[in-house]
Amino acid sequence: MRILIRPRLPVLALILLAPAIPELLTGSTSVTQIVTNPVGFAIGFPLDIALYGAGALLIREFAAAYRKGWASILLLGAAYGIAEEGFEVHTFFEPSGSPVGALGSYGHLYGVNWLWALALTVFHATYSIALPILLTRLWFPEVAEARWLDPGAIAALAGLFGAEVVGFGGFVVGHGPSLGALLFFVALVALLVGLAVRAPRDLLSPRPGPRRIGRMSLVLLGTVEFAVYFLLLVLAPTRAVPAVVAGLVFVAANAGVLLVLLARVGTEDIERSEFLFAEGMLIALFVWDVLLEFILVPGILVVTAIFIYLLYRLDRTLKRRSRPTRVPSGADSPLASGSRPSDRS
Repeated sequence: MRILIRPRLPVLALILLAPAIPELLTGSTSVTQIVTNPVGFAIGFPLDIALYGAGALLIREFAAAYRKGWASILLLGAAYGIAEEGFEVHTFFEPSGSPVGALGSYGHLYGVNWLWALALTVFHATYSIALPILLTRLWFPEVAEARWLDPGAIAALAGLFGAEVVGFGGFVVGHGPSLGALLFFVALVALLVGLAVRAPRDLLSPRPGPRRIGRMSLVLLGTVEFAVYFLLLVLAPTRAVPAVVAGLVFVAANAGVLLVLLARVGTEDIERSEFLFAEGMLIALFVWDVLLEFILVPGILVVTAIFIYLLYRLDRTLKRRSRPTRVPSGADSPLASGSRPSDRS
C-alpha cells in the first residue's frame, strides 16, 4: 500500500505541536526527563506523538477533505479527548492520585469523574487539537485548505491511533470503566462524530466585517479556559461550592468566550484575530509554567522560552504578510509590462 505525505514541513509541525502543547508545555510529560530519564522520555514522547499527532492529523484531514469548519474540528477534538482520557489512560474513572487529584472524588458519580471528564474533554478539543491546527494554518496558509495525506497514510495513522488507544487502555492501564460507563462514552463519541459530519462549514464562523474587540481583550479571552480549569483544581480540595455549580461555571465561561468571539470578531484581518486568541491560550500556560510548574519540572522554562520565540516569529511573519505590496512608480504602465502602445491597436 502506497503512503504519501506532503507537504512534509506542515505535517511535521502539526504532529509536533499537537503533543508539545498539552504535554511538554503543561509538564504532563516532563522535559527534564531528557536528562534524568532519557530512556523513559525516548519511549514516552514518541508515544505521545503517535497519539496526539495522529489524532490532530486525522481530524485536520477530515476537515480538509469534507470542507468542514471549526465546529467539526472542535466536535472531533472532544471525541479525541474522550478516546485518550476515557478509553486509553482511563483518567475519567481513576479514583484518586495523579493526575486527577481531588477531582477523582469531587464531582465523582457512578464511577466517573464527571468534572475531570468535562474539563479534559474541552481541554483536548481546544489545546490538543484546535490550537495546533490553527497555528499550523497561520504558519502555512498556502496549504491550509489542501489535503496532506493519501488514503494509505490515513489508514496507517488511523491504525496507529486505534492500536495505541485500545492496546494501552486494554493491557497497561487499570481502573477501567464499568460496562455502563463504557457504553455511555462510546455512544457519546459516536454522537460527536455524527454531529461533526453534519455540521455546516460556516457554523462558528466569524461574522462579515471588521473586528469590534480590542487586541488585548482577545488575548485575555484566550486565557479564560485554562484559568477556569485552574480554578476547578483550586476549588476541588476545598469543596467550597457544589461540584454541579463548578461544572456549570466552567461551561458558562467557555460558552461566554465563544459567544463574544462570534459577536465581536469579523472576517477582516482574521489571521491577526486568530493569532491574538491563540497567543492568549498559550500565555495562560506560560504563566502556569513560570509560577508553578517549574518547581517540579525546571526544564519546562526551556519549553516555554521556545514557544515564546515561535510566537514572536509567527507574529513577525503575519505582520510581514499583511503589509500591502508596494508597486514601484510606473510599474503598472503598459511599457513597464513589456508591451508597446502599438500592441494594443
